[in-house]
Amino acid sequence: MINNVEELRNIREVARAKVELRKLNLDKKFIDEDEKHDEHHILVCGGTGCHSLKGDEIAALFEEHIKLRGLEDRAKVKLVGCFGLCETGTNVVVYPEGAFYSYVKLEDVEEIVDEHIVKGKIVRRRLFGESGDRIKTVHEVDFYKKQKRVALRNCGVIAPDDIEEYIAFDGYKALGEVLTEKTPLEVIEILKDANLRGRGGAGFPVGIKWKAAYERESDKKYIICNADEGDPGAFMDRSILEGDPHSVIEAMVIAGYSVGADEGYVYIRAEYPIAVDRLKTAMKQAREYNLLGDNILNMGFEFDIKIRLGAGAFVCGEETALIESIEGKRGMPRAKVDLTAHKGLWGKPTIVNNVETLANIPVILQKGSDWFKSIGNEDSPGTKVFALSGNVKNTGLVEVPMGTTLEEIIFGIGGGTPDGKAVKAVQTGGPSGGCIPTRLFNTNVDFKSLEEIGSIIGSGGMVVMDEDDCIVDIAKFFMDFTVDESCGKCTPCRIGNKRVLEILERITSGKGVAEDLIVLEDLCQVITDSSLCGLGKTATNPVLSSLKYFREEYEEHIFEKKCRASICTELLKYMITDNCIGCGICKKHCPVDAIEGTQKSLHIIDTDKCIKCNACLEACPVNAIIRK
Repeated sequence: MINNVEELRNIREVARAKVELRKLNLDKKFIDEDEKHDEHHILVCGGTGCHSLKGDEIAALFEEHIKLRGLEDRAKVKLVGCFGLCETGTNVVVYPEGAFYSYVKLEDVEEIVDEHIVKGKIVRRRLFGESGDRIKTVHEVDFYKKQKRVALRNCGVIAPDDIEEYIAFDGYKALGEVLTEKTPLEVIEILKDANLRGRGGAGFPVGIKWKAAYERESDKKYIICNADEGDPGAFMDRSILEGDPHSVIEAMVIAGYSVGADEGYVYIRAEYPIAVDRLKTAMKQAREYNLLGDNILNMGFEFDIKIRLGAGAFVCGEETALIESIEGKRGMPRAKVDLTAHKGLWGKPTIVNNVETLANIPVILQKGSDWFKSIGNEDSPGTKVFALSGNVKNTGLVEVPMGTTLEEIIFGIGGGTPDGKAVKAVQTGGPSGGCIPTRLFNTNVDFKSLEEIGSIIGSGGMVVMDEDDCIVDIAKFFMDFTVDESCGKCTPCRIGNKRVLEILERITSGKGVAEDLIVLEDLCQVITDSSLCGLGKTATNPVLSSLKYFREEYEEHIFEKKCRASICTELLKYMITDNCIGCGICKKHCPVDAIEGTQKSLHIIDTDKCIKCNACLEACPVNAIIRK
């Protein structure tokens, strides 16, 4: 138990010695292979992606080989959070060199131990992006060099199950200073001045929200961490909880002190078991260290946290639906007659912030609002974490200053498409975001700029599409997701989005008519204007933005019955070219006898019989079959 702030400082100094080898080498640029080291820290990615690639087993095997060679005093193995570059897992970083090993398998462990740890020789074949004589450290490869980590500052650096490692990296320092040196209103004013805006999608200023709850008189107030991250392909919040859970706990305690709350909830999906387990461990440790619970740091302030597991309803990412779920009701949005900060959980003043927003708060209070505002731009200070996915080379978590262009994220950090195909568009903001064409990739990524071109930041999904993607099919995919996840409470979302999906299905099946384009635009606007909650109001963004920027693809589907990306199968026609050698293999593979022709003669496909199953195209030995 820590009795006061002075004891917390003492623990920090002792803990820093244990992680000094890492801290001193975080900014190192190149690896000096001639420099020998007696001590090493082997950090193995323990995020969900690397966990599925046996990251836990790899960490255990490292420990086994270290023990077999009697190197326990010279090499420490730590299972840490996500490094961010999910494309190359399992990832391993060895300090003090900062060597970044990627695609590590169980069979690579012994070689890394014998060559790197024992002999001091870098295993070049497993290095990420290694080229030339000078080897870049993990922080200097382009994927990381062009980022600025604030919310993700500890992910991939500390062991999430070791509270003292968090403390060593200035964890709970802000809490100690807040409880001993600042009034609740002073904390709120720092966040107002920093202009920290919510990272969950709406971008509402945190300081204003907290002040509204602070000024509301009530016998009970609550703090809620919204960890119900449901966008397809989004894993920002989950990764923070998996790699740095104490940052969220510390922020929630600070929030409780600032608005006068003594109880908090983390609402998280049950399908994120690693994040849940690490959060539970962190909460247990925080209570043991007197940083959570009764009489925190003996300062007469109490605040505790409970976990509520969600069942995976997308709509519960909306704060009032989330509150309904915590109260034991069906997760459906409320009509916002009152601010949640005035009347939220059980009718009491409630602050709801998402994981990424909370992760920013301790470091802002440590470094000050001016430091935070020096990052990003005036409208949107700080950084934003994105889950970069789709047809891009370097998929994973990316944290960049607000105002970074889409071009820099997709090509400078993401590396462009993996196979050299042309990028067609990027969709930002998850199912509620817009499809942005390449001609607008010079757009700054911030709240205002993306909204001006018909998209949103959202929670941080960023899906890259190339020339082989059909924009109409993409819009249909997201609308299908929205229709499936609608709570059904309001008619515009329940019925309107279903009608939008039906029109898109009609267009992609070759049955679209000219009137569909007019109806789509009108219907989408009505849904936007009249839906009850933010999810319904933004549900048609993928359709509206794709109609605005890729209207020609809709027109091709309707008037030419053509899908330029060859995705909409009902619009495809299979043809046999003059390259046919008459071998008859395609005819044998056709399940509906749609191919005619004799041996050594040009074969023909009966398009009326063809079911477009692709069997003939895959079977042809001379690539004589095309689809268009």
